[in-house]
Amino acid sequence: MVRLDKKAKRLYVLDTNVLIHDPAALYQFEEHEVVIPMTVLEELDKHKNGLREIARTARQVSRTLSDLTSEVSFDEIQQGIPIPRAGGVPLGRLRFLCYPDLKPLEHLEDNPDNHLLAETCRLRDERPDASVILVTKDINLRVKAAALRMPVEDYLTDRAFSDSDAMPDGVRIYPDTESGGNGPWDQLEVNVEVERVDHHTFYRLEGRPPSDWHLGMLVSDSENGAAFEAIIRELGPNHARLQLLTNYRHKAGAWGVHAHDSRQNFALNLLMDDDIDLVTIAGSAGTGKTYMTLAAAFQQTLDTKRFERIVFTRAPISMSEDIGFLPGTEEEKMSPWMGAFHDNMDNLLRDEHDGSTSWSEDATRTLIGSRVQIRAPGFMRGRTLNDTFLIIDEAQNFTPKQLKALITRAGRNTKIVCLGNVGQIDTPYLTANTCGMAAVVQRFRDWAHASHVTLRSVERSRLALAGEELL
Repeated sequence: MVRLDKKAKRLYVLDTNVLIHDPAALYQFEEHEVVIPMTVLEELDKHKNGLREIARTARQVSRTLSDLTSEVSFDEIQQGIPIPRAGGVPLGRLRFLCYPDLKPLEHLEDNPDNHLLAETCRLRDERPDASVILVTKDINLRVKAAALRMPVEDYLTDRAFSDSDAMPDGVRIYPDTESGGNGPWDQLEVNVEVERVDHHTFYRLEGRPPSDWHLGMLVSDSENGAAFEAIIRELGPNHARLQLLTNYRHKAGAWGVHAHDSRQNFALNLLMDDDIDLVTIAGSAGTGKTYMTLAAAFQQTLDTKRFERIVFTRAPISMSEDIGFLPGTEEEKMSPWMGAFHDNMDNLLRDEHDGSTSWSEDATRTLIGSRVQIRAPGFMRGRTLNDTFLIIDEAQNFTPKQLKALITRAGRNTKIVCLGNVGQIDTPYLTANTCGMAAVVQRFRDWAHASHVTLRSVERSRLALAGEELL
């Protein structure tokens, strides 16, 4: 970021990628002026055709601009179009930037980014009374602007958290301060009452709960070998109600899968809980996210018959790109991106005695295939999923808008599980703060039927653990 002055009036010049990233970006700059150069309009026009998500977003931005300009005169457009606000009182203005005689910057090739830099530099020279700031998601363009001593900023309005470390892990550990302690009760200034309701144990807390508590959080006395593990069901200024978790470490496994630590036990409880409709599980590679989720899905679909089907989807290399014109069904076309699904199926169906797996047998594939559907996210629009266990893998590669489109597919008796690792984002312009998974964790933080957990321990192998720590 480069700031040369602190003038009261600001003109924010928006890059194309800002509008594609957030079509509502026009409304996020309060009383300041928003400037859209002709280069950006031309790029939006190039992106508008097609069925990809970027084309849909470009058309949405174009419709917004059309609505803002439809009822104003040419003179009003020249003076700046008032940007309407929720309260009805416009604050800032929208301006379009067009220079028919624009001279390119010296020593830079002729391309849209350099055109945008040239337009911004000329606007800065023409408006010495204001701070002209370029807003772009493109890191290289920000470096170029900084080299030209041009004020430049990233678009950070849609950040779910202030920094990547602020994403909550959904767990609060209160270790015993001394042997024979009472776990969290020694460290909390509350009165505790225990009650038993329908084979479940609840703890009623009277007093002031910690400020960092939220609904759906795990409260435990240890990461490993915990004697007390509970989920926060109710939370108020002067009370809380916690429910004791089921222990999935031993006999009460899910499809033969058992928890190894407190966080994994919490994840299995969330996956098996009828009161939790939305589960988000974060964690590095090898922590068991997909493995436990598939086990819980099979337990509730094939054994207890709570759901009729399992739908498994994930973002292809580029979200909403065509999955190809190769022969085959939708499942066969998605198979290159479904390696995690097939690997975990091998492990879930492996015989513990001889190490063989029944996943390769036709009868097993037919049985599982009748209940499991592999779907491309681009074809989920408009569907309603009833009696479904929906698994969204690699959720960190979706934008908030794309995850919203998937989550709103939920019909009656549907559970959605989002899996991901915000440390491995492949989609351009998304970060650990702005990806869809971060937005879902933050927005559903205080909803009683959603919960989040971040897994820590790597179960894959000692090599995978070393790679996670050393690389």
